Amino acid sequence: MVTTGPPARRSAVLRMLVVAVALAGALFGGAVPASAHAALTGSTPAQGSVVDRAPEQVALTFSEGVAMGDDSIRVLDPHGKRVDRGKLRNLCSGATVKYGTGLPPGLGNGTYTVAWQAVSADSHPVSGAFTFSVGAPSKSSAAVPQQEAGGGLVGALYGIARCLAYAGFVLMAGGAAFVVACRPAAALVRSVQRLVVQGWALLTGTTVAMLLLRTPYTGSGDLADVVDLGGLQQVLLTKPGAALVSRLLLLAAAALFVAVLFGAFARAHEPAGAGGTTDAEGEAGAVDPAEEARRRKDLTFGLGIGGVIVATGLAATWAMAEHASTGLQPAVAMPVDVLHLLAVAAWLGGLATLLVSLYWGPPVERTAVRRFSRVAFGAVVVLAATGVYQSWRQVGTWSALTGTAYGRLLLLKVGLVAVLVGIAWVSRRWTARLGEARAAEAGGTAAATDAADAADVADAAQGAGEPVERQSAKAAGKATGKAAAGAPAASSTATATATAASPDPDPASEETPDTDPEVAPETALNPDTDPEPEPEPSTDPDPTRAAQLARQQAALRTARTKRLRDADPERLGLRRSVLAEASVAVVLLVVTTVLTATEPARTEAAVQAASGGQSTASNQPQVLTVPFDTGGPHGKGTARVDLDPGRSGNANELRLRLSDPSGKAMDVPEVKVSFTQKAKKLGPLPVVPRHTGTGHWRASGVQLPVPGQWQLSLLVRTSDIDQVTEIRNVKIG
Repeated sequence: MVTTGPPARRSAVLRMLVVAVALAGALFGGAVPASAHAALTGSTPAQGSVVDRAPEQVALTFSEGVAMGDDSIRVLDPHGKRVDRGKLRNLCSGATVKYGTGLPPGLGNGTYTVAWQAVSADSHPVSGAFTFSVGAPSKSSAAVPQQEAGGGLVGALYGIARCLAYAGFVLMAGGAAFVVACRPAAALVRSVQRLVVQGWALLTGTTVAMLLLRTPYTGSGDLADVVDLGGLQQVLLTKPGAALVSRLLLLAAAALFVAVLFGAFARAHEPAGAGGTTDAEGEAGAVDPAEEARRRKDLTFGLGIGGVIVATGLAATWAMAEHASTGLQPAVAMPVDVLHLLAVAAWLGGLATLLVSLYWGPPVERTAVRRFSRVAFGAVVVLAATGVYQSWRQVGTWSALTGTAYGRLLLLKVGLVAVLVGIAWVSRRWTARLGEARAAEAGGTAAATDAADAADVADAAQGAGEPVERQSAKAAGKATGKAAAGAPAASSTATATATAASPDPDPASEETPDTDPEVAPETALNPDTDPEPEPEPSTDPDPTRAAQLARQQAALRTARTKRLRDADPERLGLRRSVLAEASVAVVLLVVTTVLTATEPARTEAAVQAASGGQSTASNQPQVLTVPFDTGGPHGKGTARVDLDPGRSGNANELRLRLSDPSGKAMDVPEVKVSFTQKAKKLGPLPVVPRHTGTGHWRASGVQLPVPGQWQLSLLVRTSDIDQVTEIRNVKIG
């Protein structure tokens, strides 16, 4: 027998959850695509460099392992034509992650564009582009992708699918754990069954969606590529693809688990006389209580072991393809990540199951709530231990908690967990005040409700045109029978309610219910005498009126049920505190998903260390284009200033090229360059470039002591009396 809860109004629950989702959307709705987890730490030739002759290959160095193919590195000439050999070279050595592609001999002078794309070891796509020049810089018409890898519509859909996959796992695994470990009777509750099955369906659907989206997510970014079977075949050969396929296989086993949970396990926990005994068992006699207890114990043990195995396998599909699988101590990090996910599911999934049980199920026993309280406490302990290890592994230093996006998100997550624990403490206090619902009270309440429902049926029948006396008798008989079976105190309530359903009862009819007062006395004394038949009232109901009355009676029953449900202040307080917990948990789940898609702080620090202590954004060659006009003959032109690598504390190389309005290199009698930083009263620091060719000057070893905003002063003299000084700001990292 499946237990269905009262049709309680869901407006309060939905309002609270909508607020939680809106808060999560406000926090992260405008977030940019996920940061790269593998970063480019170097290249040969260097970004923005000018080389005397074309190199034999282009090589890229990354902060961690990446997956690349033959088309992952493309080199385009100044006209946008691809000139690389189209074959990937694996140049990795030890801990150095390096890949390259060959270039043909005889490449001409000009600016070349290198566009690259890869998939980091934690399954996130990364991409980028940079330029280098042969001989001298030139204009370039090479087109590179404007959309970041993993961005756009496909990236948004993939991110949503990731979040919903976490939610599906939490609902399915946590809901099943709540039923097996805390409240076996919940296997009979329809709302709990729907929650667990919907969690399974959600995880299955999002897994299939992520598998189809992997091709455009890591490649073209075109949504139409979800039907590319060739791309899907390539995805299946990758680590993330294998993890998603393994998840689907485990979900097939999870479907069998759910079927047994809400089939044999639920029937084994049906109360006596609820329809769980077959006719053959009824003829043979009552079921042996010892045998029934042994059967329940065996089912609980089997489902417990099987559920742990399936849930652990599902959690491992995340651990083997994301943060835990790469970086520091992966052999330790992956089991810790599995424990972390299982603890999240046990806590938040059990919380969601308790929520639907409290709102859309029969009264929850105090023992069940206390069992879940102990399970949740253990899950929080596991979360704290595994979270501390993961934080140390991914952050590394205290300063990174506030200095990186990953650290700030981690602090937000810790704050939400603290709020959740605080609300859980309030829930524990409400649990301590709970009293066990007595069977007699439950039976009396059910009987009174049945009696009121019977009265509603009589009222509806009267409004629809059916004889009231006949329906009142039926309703009263039904209510009285149920009240007697449930509780003696409810019997009088049911009878009184059913009697009240008949308007203006005649005392004479109560004394002689089988005698019609309109019949003559002799007719009543002589039953063989046939009275004159009277026209019977019309029994054809008015459908519109009947439907209207049915809706009214349903609303009355809903309000009555809510009053009975809210009559217990302890359970009302528990429901509200659990609802608040679930709302915070929704935001926490979104934060966790965003956190898994953010570059770990330790990786960001490694990239900065590899680039001389500066971030990748500041480790960029500075290129300035400065038009000038000295006012004399041939005094107009354009100066291009390249400062490489453009950071402080290192020897920079300055390259200067002057060109006339037609773009042809031009010589001038004198050029001077200096740097000034007014904020710290540094400079001017003069730079003396040496003439290396027509229109070209170069200076090596340019030292700028501190990072920040500097002023570059360029003096150009085209004759003995014609000169001009141009000033530009330049950002030094």
